[in-house]
Amino acid sequence: MLVFWKARLVLLAVPKTGSSAYETALAPHASLAVMDPPELKHAPVYRYNRFFRPMFEKVGGQMELMAVVREPVSWLGSWYRYRQRPFLDGRPVSTSGISFDEFVTAYTRGERPPFANVGSQSKFIEARPNGTAVSHLFRYENQAGIAGFLEDRLGLTLDLPRSNVSPRAELRLSPKVEEVLRRKCAADFALWESARAD
Repeated sequence: MLVFWKARLVLLAVPKTGSSAYETALAPHASLAVMDPPELKHAPVYRYNRFFRPMFEKVGGQMELMAVVREPVSWLGSWYRYRQRPFLDGRPVSTSGISFDEFVTAYTRGERPPFANVGSQSKFIEARPNGTAVSHLFRYENQAGIAGFLEDRLGLTLDLPRSNVSPRAELRLSPKVEEVLRRKCAADFALWESARAD
């Protein structure tokens, strides 16, 4: 999570949406860069609302929230590939030896096994009853729009590195599995559709 006090902007770090690259490029310009622990670095709206918003409001800051969301199949694919990394072999979160279909099927179950327990983008940015919500929502696939918005808002030029890139893997879903995913995770697909595409 990056806080730009003068611009009254908070960039939430939705996992698997390129947040590490933006963190690398923008942390030197941020008033506050929350890098650790992961629970605060990747603070969803509800955690921001509980811990950070009251602190900012006490010192006179009404902040706007920005977030990036990824097309849900691609987002799950990034998690799947990330958890294929050899350093996770033998751990319950590893997807080694598991097909993408099996991973997504496990994700759509009520009780997810550890390797498929990766949260939800729609839950991450769910608005709070007090009105705390994301004002600027972009599709991950709209990198030019994200960069343009940040450059205008922050008055700088961005040079984005490639960071935290997952290994390549086969990411084709069978039609049946994709149908179940679209039905059970309709909120995530609707969220991505609602985000800025240009």
